[in-house]
Formats: sequence, C-alpha cells, structure tokens
Amino acid sequence: MSEQLQTDPNTGRLAFEGADLHSLAEQFGTPLYVYSAEAVRQAYLGYAQACEGLAEVTIHYAIKANSNIHLLKLLASLGAGFDLVSAGELARVLAAGGNPAKAVFAGVGKSVADIEYALKAGVGCFNVESAAEMVRLGEVAQRLQIKANVSVRVNPDVDAKTHPYISTGLKENKFGVSMAVAPSVYAHAQAHPWLNVHGIDCHIGSQLTDPSPYFDALDRVLGLVDQLSAQGIQIDHLDLGGGIGIRYRDENPPKPADVLPQLIARVRQWAQAKGRPMPTLAFEPGRSIVGNAGVLLTRVEFLKNNEDKHFAIVDAAMNDLMRPAMYESFHAIVPVAPNPTATAQDYDIVGPVCESGDWLGRNRTLSIAQGDVLAILSAGAYGLTMASNYNSRGRAAEVLIEQGKARLVRRRETIEDLLAPELGL
Repeated sequence: MSEQLQTDPNTGRLAFEGADLHSLAEQFGTPLYVYSAEAVRQAYLGYAQACEGLAEVTIHYAIKANSNIHLLKLLASLGAGFDLVSAGELARVLAAGGNPAKAVFAGVGKSVADIEYALKAGVGCFNVESAAEMVRLGEVAQRLQIKANVSVRVNPDVDAKTHPYISTGLKENKFGVSMAVAPSVYAHAQAHPWLNVHGIDCHIGSQLTDPSPYFDALDRVLGLVDQLSAQGIQIDHLDLGGGIGIRYRDENPPKPADVLPQLIARVRQWAQAKGRPMPTLAFEPGRSIVGNAGVLLTRVEFLKNNEDKHFAIVDAAMNDLMRPAMYESFHAIVPVAPNPTATAQDYDIVGPVCESGDWLGRNRTLSIAQGDVLAILSAGAYGLTMASNYNSRGRAAEVLIEQGKARLVRRRETIEDLLAPELGL
C-alpha cells in the first residue's frame, strides 16, 4: 500500500495523506473511494524519472484503471499522455484539459462514431487491432478528409504469467493482430492515402510481477519491425504497453526503474546494430499509477453468525468493487479506528447485493462491531471504473486528498439519478 497511508501513533486511526479516514466517512458517507494525490504523483514520477532525459520516451496513463476527471487533470499537469479505449474516455481527457494529440486510442471494437469523434478531436494515434478495423478507419478518415496516424497492436503470443482474464498477449486472446497477419495490415495502411503508418503497439497483460515476458515480447516485436522494414514499411514508434503490477498482499512487482531503462537499452542496442535512428517509445501504465493510491471505505451494517461461519455485512458490495467477485482477488481490509471492546473473529466481508458472489474478503481476522468503518486497501484501480448500478444501487462518491485537505471529486449517485434516464419517456 502507499506510504501515504499511515496509522496515527496517538489515536491508532488510519490517515491517508494526513487526512483522518474515519472523519471522511462521517463527512461524506460510505461507501466512499478516497484517493491520495501525492501517491498518484509519486507513482507517475517513478515512470517519468526512469525515463529522465530521454526525449524519445512518453508515458500514457491507461484511463481504464481510474477515469476520474480530477485525477486525469492531475496527471495531465505532470505531463502524462493518455491511453484510452472509448469515445467516453477521450471526452474525459478533453474535460480534464488533456492534450488529445498525446492520446492513443486502443480497443478491439471501435465504432464508426468512436472513430469520427477521435479524428475530429485530433487524437494522436489509433492502435488498430484487426484488419477489418484498419479498413473502417481508412474509410472514415477519407470521408472526413482527416489523416489518421496508425499503429498496429500485435499479439506476440507471450504468456504474461498473470490472471487469465487480464492476460492479453496470447493467441487465444481477443486482442491485437497475429504476427503472421500484421504485415498485410500494415501494407493496407501504407497504401491508403488517408492513413499514416506511425508505429507498432504491444500489450501482453496486467498485474505483471515478472518482467521477463516484457523482454520476450519486445524481441518478437523488433523481429517484426525488421520484417516490415524489408518490405519498405518504416516503423518509427514502439508502444510497449503497461502492466507492471502492484502489491495487494505479498507480491513483489518490479519498479519502473527496474524495467524501463533495460527495455530502452535493448531497443537502443537494436537500433545501433541496424544502423537506424532510435525509435520513439511509449509506455501505458494504469494500475501501477493509481492502484495503491486509493482505498474504499465501508461501514459494517450487521455482524451475522451462521453456526461456524461469521459474516460482516457492509454497505459496499460487488457493484462498488468488482475485483474480488470477478477475479477472486485479494484486497487487505482493516478497521480505520481501533475498537478495544470488540473480540477478534474470522469474518467473511460481504455486501448487501443479492448474489452469493457478493464478497469483498474471506476469512479475515478482525476486531469489529456493528457501525465500525473498514478500509479496503489498494482499491484505486478498477474500482469505480468497473462499478455498476446492480440492484439499483447508486455508485459511491469519490474524494481526493491533497496536502491533507479533502475535496469531493464525484458526488454519490442518488435514486433520482438512477431513475432520470427512464422517467418521462
């Protein structure tokens, strides 16, 4: 977890970037996402400093991890570009004052409307994921008379050694174009008057704790670049994706400084050996920027015993944090304030949603009572971005801490918000 999360030595209460979490729960209600601006800043700078002095390297934050406009504004102020997968995410970049020319548009299913919106906004590059998409992109670009920069996302068939749902670089995954098909897709783009071949893109998965798959994928990508060069197709830009993991429990993921300089050095060595200029490089971190910069606060509604099984029923649910139900993932769960009168017990932390899969943690030893507030840690990534209104539940509020001061950056959804799209039709 972020070093911004600390226990007050006098009260034993948790504070995030100096802000008392129990007080925030009282002020803003629960469930409540709380983010540390300093934790986001330090995580981003870890990437920027790993590439310091290298003008040919850019960092594009993967918006899908956490798309709050105020976090995007913070990252844009630090110089970040953006990796986006929908017109809605591009709209968030624009609302945050981000530069669309520093955005790359990925995703396997771009609609005509998506492409039109991105071209008119001036998005920097389209990461194309199929031959059919390249045809569609060319048709829309020609109709609008707006030239599109394109990279092809290739699938190197490299095992990222991560959860199968977040592995994206194997041939059985839906992402990218196979290495065998990629040359023909590039040939189509090269011949099209409204497409500009910009580079090559590769992303093999998320929550990587072993850096070796990065280097395997890079070697395969560089081999393809050589093949394309022999066909007269010049690649001047390599987008190597993101995916560095974070610590949820006992993982030991690499730091950007452990990986990026070595990747850059390998590309430079290759370029020198081939007698060609160093290509520009891009990285697309998401989870590793915001994952440990956020917590989800939730209040214990009831303690319930079913013979030998004990449940802490809280007001957050799978619709607020989908990761445990979807991936069986682990998030540490701790009380935000000590309860000296409570007895330690093993609990399953469950929500009020009408699903047996609605759990946030299992077999956690906690000393808690009804009404206590719990913090679900490492919840800054894939929390609210994956949230839903299942059971007609409003989505949680979000608070950003900057220098110990809290401000609401997304209000809690109300029942009126939920009904508004349907009433009056």
